[in-house]
Parts: sequence; structure tokens; C-alpha cells
Amino acid sequence: MSERVDEDLQSLDRVLSIEIARVTERAAVAAATLRGRGDERAADRAAVDAMKRELAALAIQGTIVVGEGEKDQVPSLYIGEQIGAGGFSADVALDPLEGTTLCAKSLPGALTILAIARQGSLMHAPDVYMEKIAVGPGFPDGIVSLDRSPADNLHALAAAKGVSVGQITACILDRPRHAKLIESIRETGAAIRLIGDGDIAGVIQTTSPAETGIDIYMGIGGAPEGVLAAAALACMGGQMEGRLQLNTGEKRTRAEKLGLGDPDRIYRLADMVRGDVVFAATGVTDGNLLDGVRFHQGRIETHTLVMRMQTRTIRDIRARHYEFEKFGF
Repeated sequence: MSERVDEDLQSLDRVLSIEIARVTERAAVAAATLRGRGDERAADRAAVDAMKRELAALAIQGTIVVGEGEKDQVPSLYIGEQIGAGGFSADVALDPLEGTTLCAKSLPGALTILAIARQGSLMHAPDVYMEKIAVGPGFPDGIVSLDRSPADNLHALAAAKGVSVGQITACILDRPRHAKLIESIRETGAAIRLIGDGDIAGVIQTTSPAETGIDIYMGIGGAPEGVLAAAALACMGGQMEGRLQLNTGEKRTRAEKLGLGDPDRIYRLADMVRGDVVFAATGVTDGNLLDGVRFHQGRIETHTLVMRMQTRTIRDIRARHYEFEKFGF
């Protein structure tokens, strides 16, 4: 068994190199050709098609555990789909275009995202909502929790940072469902940064508050996005908790099929990412995390982060592409 694990880790090393970046780069360039065109479906379809082409050549025998949706909902990159050219057995979590609205309106923060881990390492999240809370590295374990009130979490985080709660900024999706949460946070004196989309990037930005201005992520977003955010946080360091929002019988049934039927269970980072993982994200539009794709006469520029949990390695890749045929142009 140990020999098999060693082989898988060596395979992850190979995937970690340029191959995983190539997948997100292709999807980002495809989506970027449709920035600002107002067509979310077209941008998403372009990213999906490009990502699928590149995944087909990747040296893995992968199963999608977080994808575009369930098999009967989407035609491609669906949960359970087998991908790759053959190799070690892997879990694959992806979002070919995180922030379709952002891309369609050419607003900041659209990304293409991919995470790969040894089979059985990533949580198989149903396509439901998840309540989330996340902070970056450097704090005592359990510094924040979904079992505590927003005020308690913010005061605990401020105390750990040695600042007043008024110096804490929380990132939250700008949604009507967060009205009470926003009110509770503002009553503490903490600041709020509302984002229209892109809660994966919101979680990642808690890892470098000095640069991003974001200390904590709070609120309800997609469960699949929660797993992808957890994969990134596992590589960069930090803490995260999630609780599935199983408020209908249909949602509970779907979750139970995956062994996740307890609506009260809190999933910690180690529950969502149980082993080594590699993670890549490429910017489609400019944002705090990554620059967007740049089209120049004779070249295309991309900006990608590639990270690995086991080695805590973060590669910041700014690439210039002079051969356009690889993008299908």
C-alpha cells in the first residue's frame, strides 16, 4: 500500500508542474475571448470545452467529484465523469469559470479553477448551499466556528490578531439571505466587503489580509465551491468550516446518497480535504488574487497560481504564449 501511495505522490509531482496550469490557462483564455459580451452561458461553455480538451490529455485516471453539476443536469464535466489519459486514480474538483456573471460583464475576479488529489481525498459535495467560515494561517486551532455567533467569531479573531474588532474586515457574498449576518457584523463595528460573485477567491484572500484587506470569510454559498476553497486553503494554510444547507427533502436525499445526510454536521477543512492536493487557478478578469488574461499583438499573457498541500509550495506563474494554435485560434 505504501508503495502505491509513493507512486501517487510522485504522479502528483508531475501533475503539479506545468500540466495542471496548462488546463486552467486554456479555460481562462477561452472564457476571456467572451469577456464583456453579456453572454454568461457562452463564456461558461467555452471554458468547459477548453478545460475538457486539456483534461483528456492529463496523465491521470480521474473522477470528477466537484463539477458543473450532476449527470442529468449538464452534458460535460459532470459529477462522476471519468477524465484523463490514464495514470494514477484521482479525485478531480473543478470550476471552469468561477464567476460567469463577472466574466460576462467584464467585472473583477473571474477565475478558472482545478484541484486534483489522490482518489478518496476530496469531499463529494452535493450541489446545494453551504454555510462557511474561513480564516487564514497563523491562528490557534478553532479560533472561529459556525457554532458561535458572528460577534463571538469576530471578537475572537480580533483578539488573536491583537487589534480592535473595528480593524477586522469580513468578506461576504452580496445576497438578500445575508441581511441578518451583515447587520450582526456591523453591530460589532467590523467592516464588510461585499462581493457579487466568486466566494472561492473570497476564501483564498483571507490567507493574505495585509495585501487583500480581508480577514475572514463568512456566509452561505455553494457547497461545491466550498470544497474547492478548502482545497486552496489546505495548500496555503488556514482554517475553514462548512455546514450543508439541507432544508428540503430533495436536498437531504441527494446528500444522503453521498453519505452526507446530517444537516447539523460541521465539516472542517480536514473533512473536506483528507490528503495531499494540488490546486491551480488562472485569472480571467483582473482581481485582487490574479490578473486577467491579456491579449496583445503576437502574444497572450496569463496569470496562474499553482499550489500543493504537502510541500506548501505556491507557484505564481506569469506566462507569455506566442503559439496561438494551442488555444484553438
